[in-house]
Amino acid sequence: MLIQSDWLLSVPEDRGQSHAFAQFFTFSNDLEISFMVRVFCWLVCLSLMSFVVASQAVAEDSVKLDSDGMMVIFNGKDLTGWDGDPRLWSVRDGVIHGETTAEKAAKGNTFLIWEGGNLQDFELRLSFRCTASNNSGIQYRSMRVPAGKRGGGNEWVVKGYQHEIRNEDTFPNVPGFIYDEKGKRGRICLVGETATWNADGKQVADERLIDAAAFKDLMKVDDWNDVKIIAKGNRIQHFLNGKKILDFTDEHPQMALNEGILALQLHAGKPMWTEFKDVRIRLDDDK
Repeated sequence: MLIQSDWLLSVPEDRGQSHAFAQFFTFSNDLEISFMVRVFCWLVCLSLMSFVVASQAVAEDSVKLDSDGMMVIFNGKDLTGWDGDPRLWSVRDGVIHGETTAEKAAKGNTFLIWEGGNLQDFELRLSFRCTASNNSGIQYRSMRVPAGKRGGGNEWVVKGYQHEIRNEDTFPNVPGFIYDEKGKRGRICLVGETATWNADGKQVADERLIDAAAFKDLMKVDDWNDVKIIAKGNRIQHFLNGKKILDFTDEHPQMALNEGILALQLHAGKPMWTEFKDVRIRLDDDK
Protein backbone atom coordinates (compact mmCIF):
# COMPACT_ATOMS: atom_id res chain seq x y z
CA MET A 1 0.00 0.00 0.00
CA LEU A 2 1.50 3.34 -1.10
CA ILE A 3 0.83 6.42 1.10
CA GLN A 4 1.21 9.66 -0.76
CA SER A 5 3.49 12.08 1.05
CA ASP A 6 1.20 15.08 0.47
CA TRP A 7 -1.61 13.31 2.32
CA LEU A 8 0.66 12.71 5.26
CA LEU A 9 1.63 16.35 5.24
CA SER A 10 -2.05 17.33 5.43
CA VAL A 11 -2.40 15.60 8.81
CA PRO A 12 -2.52 18.08 11.77
CA GLU A 13 0.59 20.13 12.14
CA ASP A 14 1.75 18.41 15.32
CA ARG A 15 5.04 16.92 14.18
CA GLY A 16 4.92 14.10 16.73
CA GLN A 17 1.43 13.15 15.64
CA SER A 18 2.45 13.25 11.98
CA HIS A 19 5.41 11.01 12.76
CA ALA A 20 3.11 8.55 14.56
CA PHE A 21 0.77 8.41 11.56
CA ALA A 22 3.73 7.80 9.24
CA GLN A 23 5.01 4.96 11.45
CA PHE A 24 1.55 3.38 11.58
CA PHE A 25 1.13 3.34 7.82
CA THR A 26 4.70 2.13 7.31
CA PHE A 27 4.00 -0.75 9.75
CA SER A 28 0.77 -1.60 7.91
CA ASN A 29 2.62 -1.57 4.61
CA ASP A 30 5.27 -3.94 6.00
CA LEU A 31 2.58 -6.31 7.26
CA GLU A 32 0.88 -6.37 3.86
CA ILE A 33 4.16 -7.05 2.04
CA SER A 34 5.05 -9.79 4.53
CA PHE A 35 1.65 -11.40 4.03
CA MET A 36 1.99 -11.26 0.25
CA VAL A 37 5.46 -12.83 0.44
CA ARG A 38 4.11 -15.67 2.61
CA VAL A 39 1.23 -16.26 0.18
CA PHE A 40 3.63 -16.30 -2.77
CA CYS A 41 5.93 -18.79 -1.04
CA TRP A 42 2.97 -20.98 -0.15
CA LEU A 43 1.76 -20.99 -3.76
CA VAL A 44 5.26 -21.87 -5.01
CA CYS A 45 5.51 -24.75 -2.52
CA LEU A 46 2.06 -26.00 -3.49
CA SER A 47 3.01 -25.93 -7.18
CA LEU A 48 6.23 -27.83 -6.50
CA MET A 49 4.39 -30.46 -4.47
CA SER A 50 1.86 -30.90 -7.26
CA PHE A 51 4.67 -31.27 -9.79
CA VAL A 52 6.47 -33.88 -7.68
CA VAL A 53 3.27 -35.90 -7.17
CA ALA A 54 2.46 -35.74 -10.88
CA SER A 55 6.02 -36.76 -11.81
CA GLN A 56 5.89 -39.71 -9.41
CA ALA A 57 2.57 -40.80 -10.91
CA VAL A 58 4.02 -40.68 -14.44
CA ALA A 59 7.12 -42.59 -13.32
CA GLU A 60 5.07 -45.26 -11.57
CA ASP A 61 2.85 -45.60 -14.63
CA SER A 62 5.80 -45.92 -17.04
CA VAL A 63 7.94 -48.23 -14.87
CA LYS A 64 5.95 -50.93 -13.14
CA LEU A 65 7.32 -53.77 -11.05
CA ASP A 66 5.93 -57.28 -10.87
CA SER A 67 5.51 -59.33 -7.68
CA ASP A 68 9.19 -60.35 -7.85
CA GLY A 69 10.37 -56.75 -8.12
CA MET A 70 11.25 -57.05 -11.81
CA MET A 71 10.69 -54.14 -14.18
CA VAL A 72 7.80 -54.72 -16.63
CA ILE A 73 8.99 -53.47 -20.04
CA PHE A 74 5.92 -54.33 -22.14
CA ASN A 75 2.68 -52.68 -21.04
CA GLY A 76 0.29 -55.17 -22.67
CA LYS A 77 -1.49 -52.38 -24.59
CA ASP A 78 0.84 -51.01 -27.27
CA LEU A 79 4.48 -50.96 -28.34
CA THR A 80 5.49 -47.89 -26.35
CA GLY A 81 9.21 -48.24 -25.59
CA TRP A 82 9.81 -50.57 -28.55
CA ASP A 83 10.89 -49.85 -32.13
CA GLY A 84 10.19 -52.15 -35.08
CA ASP A 85 8.66 -52.43 -38.54
CA PRO A 86 5.03 -51.28 -38.02
CA ARG A 87 3.92 -53.50 -40.92
CA LEU A 88 4.97 -56.60 -39.01
CA TRP A 89 4.74 -55.89 -35.28
CA SER A 90 1.60 -55.15 -33.28
CA VAL A 91 -0.18 -55.95 -30.01
CA ARG A 92 -2.99 -58.51 -30.12
CA ASP A 93 -4.96 -59.67 -27.12
CA GLY A 94 -2.40 -58.16 -24.77
CA VAL A 95 0.70 -59.81 -26.29
CA ILE A 96 3.44 -58.72 -28.69
CA HIS A 97 2.59 -60.19 -32.09
CA GLY A 98 5.04 -60.34 -34.99
CA GLU A 99 3.92 -61.77 -38.31
CA THR A 100 5.12 -62.02 -41.88
CA THR A 101 2.98 -63.01 -44.87
CA ALA A 102 3.56 -63.43 -48.59
CA GLU A 103 2.25 -59.88 -49.03
CA LYS A 104 4.13 -58.47 -46.04
CA ALA A 105 7.48 -60.21 -46.07
CA ALA A 106 10.46 -59.39 -43.88
CA LYS A 107 13.31 -57.73 -45.74
CA GLY A 108 15.90 -59.92 -44.08
CA ASN A 109 15.78 -60.82 -40.41
CA THR A 110 14.04 -57.94 -38.66
CA PHE A 111 13.73 -57.03 -35.00
CA LEU A 112 11.53 -55.28 -32.47
CA ILE A 113 14.08 -53.34 -30.44
CA TRP A 114 13.60 -52.34 -26.81
CA GLU A 115 14.46 -48.66 -26.38
CA GLY A 116 15.59 -48.97 -22.77
CA GLY A 117 19.29 -48.77 -23.63
CA ASN A 118 22.23 -51.13 -23.34
CA LEU A 119 22.16 -54.06 -20.94
CA GLN A 120 25.18 -55.43 -19.12
CA ASP A 121 24.35 -57.84 -16.28
CA PHE A 122 20.65 -58.70 -16.11
CA GLU A 123 17.91 -61.26 -15.63
CA LEU A 124 15.24 -61.38 -18.35
CA ARG A 125 11.96 -63.30 -18.14
CA LEU A 126 9.24 -63.67 -20.75
CA SER A 127 6.89 -66.19 -22.33
CA PHE A 128 6.82 -67.10 -26.03
CA ARG A 129 4.98 -69.13 -28.60
CA CYS A 130 5.43 -69.28 -32.37
CA THR A 131 4.59 -71.13 -35.54
CA ALA A 132 6.65 -74.14 -36.65
CA SER A 133 7.14 -72.80 -40.19
CA ASN A 134 10.09 -70.60 -39.22
CA ASN A 135 12.09 -69.53 -36.17
CA SER A 136 12.40 -66.45 -33.99
CA GLY A 137 14.78 -65.25 -31.30
CA ILE A 138 15.59 -63.02 -28.35
CA GLN A 139 18.61 -60.80 -28.93
CA TYR A 140 20.59 -59.54 -25.96
CA ARG A 141 23.97 -57.85 -25.47
CA SER A 142 23.56 -56.99 -29.13
CA MET A 143 24.04 -53.96 -31.35
CA ARG A 144 21.94 -52.27 -34.00
CA VAL A 145 23.65 -52.58 -37.37
CA PRO A 146 24.48 -49.13 -38.83
CA ALA A 147 22.40 -47.85 -41.74
CA GLY A 148 25.14 -48.29 -44.33
CA LYS A 149 25.51 -51.99 -43.54
CA ARG A 150 21.88 -53.12 -43.35
CA GLY A 151 20.79 -53.36 -46.96
CA GLY A 152 17.35 -54.18 -48.33
CA GLY A 153 15.50 -51.25 -46.78
CA ASN A 154 15.33 -52.92 -43.35
CA GLU A 155 15.92 -50.37 -40.56
CA TRP A 156 15.79 -52.92 -37.73
CA VAL A 157 18.86 -55.14 -38.11
CA VAL A 158 20.65 -56.46 -35.03
CA LYS A 159 23.75 -58.57 -34.37
CA GLY A 160 24.94 -60.35 -31.25
CA TYR A 161 23.86 -63.11 -28.87
CA GLN A 162 20.50 -64.68 -29.68
CA HIS A 163 18.37 -67.03 -27.60
CA GLU A 164 16.83 -69.22 -30.31
CA ILE A 165 13.02 -69.44 -30.40
CA ARG A 166 11.39 -72.43 -32.12
CA ASN A 167 8.20 -74.45 -31.92
CA GLU A 168 10.08 -77.76 -31.92
CA ASP A 169 11.13 -80.34 -29.33
CA THR A 170 13.57 -82.58 -31.22
CA PHE A 171 17.31 -82.04 -30.76
CA PRO A 172 19.27 -80.16 -31.96
CA ASN A 173 16.71 -77.76 -33.53
CA VAL A 174 15.02 -76.70 -30.32
CA PRO A 175 14.52 -73.35 -28.58
CA GLY A 176 17.14 -72.14 -26.15
CA PHE A 177 20.54 -72.47 -27.81
CA ILE A 178 22.75 -69.39 -28.27
CA TYR A 179 23.16 -68.28 -31.86
CA ASP A 180 25.68 -65.69 -33.04
CA GLU A 181 23.37 -63.46 -35.13
CA LYS A 182 25.41 -61.94 -37.97
CA GLY A 183 28.56 -63.17 -36.24
CA LYS A 184 31.19 -65.80 -37.01
CA ARG A 185 30.48 -68.54 -34.48
CA GLY A 186 27.08 -69.89 -35.55
CA ARG A 187 25.46 -71.98 -32.81
CA ILE A 188 27.70 -70.92 -29.96
CA CYS A 189 26.26 -73.15 -27.23
CA LEU A 190 23.65 -75.88 -27.66
CA VAL A 191 20.84 -76.86 -25.32
CA GLY A 192 22.13 -79.24 -22.67
CA GLU A 193 25.70 -77.96 -22.79
CA THR A 194 27.90 -76.44 -20.12
CA ALA A 195 30.55 -74.83 -22.30
CA THR A 196 33.40 -72.33 -22.42
CA TRP A 197 34.69 -70.54 -25.50
CA ASN A 198 38.15 -68.95 -25.35
CA ALA A 199 40.87 -68.01 -27.81
CA ASP A 200 41.58 -71.71 -28.45
CA GLY A 201 37.95 -72.55 -29.27
CA LYS A 202 35.04 -74.22 -27.52
CA GLN A 203 35.25 -76.71 -24.66
CA VAL A 204 32.17 -78.64 -23.53
CA ALA A 205 31.79 -80.43 -20.20
CA ASP A 206 30.90 -84.13 -20.30
CA GLU A 207 27.85 -83.79 -18.07
CA ARG A 208 24.63 -82.78 -19.82
CA LEU A 209 22.13 -80.40 -18.22
CA ILE A 210 19.24 -82.05 -20.11
CA ASP A 211 18.97 -84.82 -22.69
CA ALA A 212 16.71 -85.20 -25.72
CA ALA A 213 14.02 -87.24 -23.95
CA ALA A 214 13.80 -84.86 -20.98
CA PHE A 215 13.57 -81.88 -23.34
CA LYS A 216 10.58 -83.40 -25.12
CA ASP A 217 8.82 -83.57 -21.78
CA LEU A 218 9.83 -80.02 -20.91
CA MET A 219 8.97 -78.19 -24.13
CA LYS A 220 5.31 -77.26 -24.74
CA VAL A 221 4.83 -77.40 -28.49
CA ASP A 222 2.04 -75.09 -29.78
CA ASP A 223 1.74 -73.47 -26.35
CA TRP A 224 3.30 -70.79 -24.17
CA ASN A 225 6.78 -71.50 -22.80
CA ASP A 226 8.61 -69.52 -20.11
CA VAL A 227 12.15 -68.25 -20.71
CA LYS A 228 14.66 -66.92 -18.22
CA ILE A 229 18.05 -65.55 -19.27
CA ILE A 230 20.68 -64.62 -16.70
CA ALA A 231 23.79 -62.78 -17.88
CA LYS A 232 26.43 -61.87 -15.32
CA GLY A 233 29.94 -61.02 -16.36
CA ASN A 234 30.97 -63.45 -19.09
CA ARG A 235 28.60 -66.20 -17.90
CA ILE A 236 25.19 -66.76 -19.51
CA GLN A 237 22.48 -69.19 -18.38
CA HIS A 238 19.26 -70.08 -20.20
CA PHE A 239 16.21 -71.60 -18.49
CA LEU A 240 13.07 -73.07 -20.07
CA ASN A 241 9.94 -73.61 -17.99
CA GLY A 242 11.98 -73.43 -14.80
CA LYS A 243 14.75 -75.80 -15.89
CA LYS A 244 18.32 -74.71 -16.65
CA ILE A 245 19.09 -75.90 -20.19
CA LEU A 246 22.37 -74.15 -20.99
CA ASP A 247 25.37 -72.68 -19.14
CA PHE A 248 27.91 -70.78 -21.20
CA THR A 249 31.05 -68.81 -20.35
CA ASP A 250 32.47 -66.62 -23.09
CA GLU A 251 36.18 -66.01 -22.63
CA HIS A 252 37.00 -65.14 -26.22
CA PRO A 253 39.23 -62.04 -26.18
CA GLN A 254 37.63 -60.41 -29.24
CA MET A 255 34.17 -61.91 -29.73
CA ALA A 256 32.75 -62.02 -26.19
CA LEU A 257 29.96 -59.48 -25.65
CA ASN A 258 29.64 -57.65 -22.34
CA GLU A 259 26.77 -55.27 -23.10
CA GLY A 260 24.22 -54.34 -25.74
CA ILE A 261 20.59 -53.94 -26.65
CA LEU A 262 17.58 -56.24 -26.26
CA ALA A 263 15.39 -57.16 -29.24
CA LEU A 264 12.89 -59.74 -30.54
CA GLN A 265 13.23 -61.39 -33.95
CA LEU A 266 11.07 -62.10 -36.96
CA HIS A 267 12.97 -64.37 -39.34
CA ALA A 268 13.15 -63.81 -43.07
CA GLY A 269 11.87 -66.50 -45.42
CA LYS A 270 8.69 -68.48 -44.97
CA PRO A 271 5.65 -66.63 -43.59
CA MET A 272 5.49 -66.97 -39.83
CA TRP A 273 4.25 -65.49 -36.58
CA THR A 274 5.73 -65.21 -33.12
CA GLU A 275 4.35 -63.87 -29.85
CA PHE A 276 5.79 -62.67 -26.55
CA LYS A 277 4.21 -61.67 -23.25
CA ASP A 278 5.06 -60.93 -19.61
CA VAL A 279 8.36 -59.32 -20.61
CA ARG A 280 10.27 -58.35 -17.45
CA ILE A 281 13.83 -57.49 -16.60
CA ARG A 282 15.99 -57.00 -13.55
CA LEU A 283 19.26 -55.16 -13.93
CA ASP A 284 22.14 -56.29 -11.80
CA ASP A 285 22.19 -53.02 -9.84
CA ASP A 286 18.49 -53.55 -8.97
CA LYS A 287 19.31 -56.57 -6.80
